[in-house]
Amino acid sequence: MTESDERGTTERVLTLLGLLQQRRVWTGPELADRLRVTSRTIRRDIERLRALGYPVYAGQGVGGGYRLGPGQDLPPLLLDDEEAIATAVSLLVGAGGASTGDAALRALTKIDRVLPTRLRHEVRTLAGSVESFGSGRPPVDAEALMTLARTCRDEVEAGFDYPAAGGKQRRRVEPYRLVASDRRWYLLAYDLDRDDWRTFRVDRMTAVAARTWRFRPRPAPAAATYVQEGVASRAYPHSARFLVRAPAETVREQVPVAAAVIRPRGDDHCELLSGAGDLDRVLAHVLLLGHEFEVLDPPELAVRCRTLAQQLLRAGASAAPQPGPER
Repeated sequence: MTESDERGTTERVLTLLGLLQQRRVWTGPELADRLRVTSRTIRRDIERLRALGYPVYAGQGVGGGYRLGPGQDLPPLLLDDEEAIATAVSLLVGAGGASTGDAALRALTKIDRVLPTRLRHEVRTLAGSVESFGSGRPPVDAEALMTLARTCRDEVEAGFDYPAAGGKQRRRVEPYRLVASDRRWYLLAYDLDRDDWRTFRVDRMTAVAARTWRFRPRPAPAAATYVQEGVASRAYPHSARFLVRAPAETVREQVPVAAAVIRPRGDDHCELLSGAGDLDRVLAHVLLLGHEFEVLDPPELAVRCRTLAQQLLRAGASAAPQPGPER
């Protein structure tokens, strides 16, 4: 084997390892198709991973395939037990942070895939003894986050109790993505009982658990955009769109991401989408940004603008200074 052949084999094996970490089960033909090699080459590469200490299991029959399981020993050249525990605890606690929580959770799901079973109890015990303050987010159960992250990764249905009229209601969903904002964690999932996509606040969930049913992913909306639009507008009884005569970057610096969706419209204009219980409040917030703007939707808000403008003009006229006496 030439040096270039060895390099190609190494890159392919590392790519194979990355695929096994992304999903719970892959069939041999699926992996062969992804890597554009034969099933025989996949079997050889699986054996190379096993020789390196990665526990790759093969299942037979319907639903069978290759999966990466927790090993008796950590894969070589990675972490010893103490380093693995320290890293996992730091990530588990950091998953609730405001700035790096999403990255910490992604890293933790990768470590969770290969963390030996004997270390898991110690990780959970240590993580439970650590608290923090100063985060902009309400407290979120790290175990709930991990459970939801696993169900997203493994394409397994999830169940949880969620506030509803008259109390809490059990929800059954196909989880798609966890989305972190500067304030909260959200789950974008397909609600099986409502037959539609829904956004859920993780801090409002209780009794989070993975179900036994696997699912085939549906065509999904862009997770971060969908969640932001839902938080900023769909969650409210009224929504409004404005054309603001200012660059999108300028307006984004003035408006919290949870309050509005800002879309560029050329170099010096942008579209602002927001919602509220009262459209007058949205109008007032946009007015106080200090930029010229016009109402795009709804039409009745444009009428309301004209009514308020007339009221303001009358209020200003009544307070105008009177001319002094002639000399």
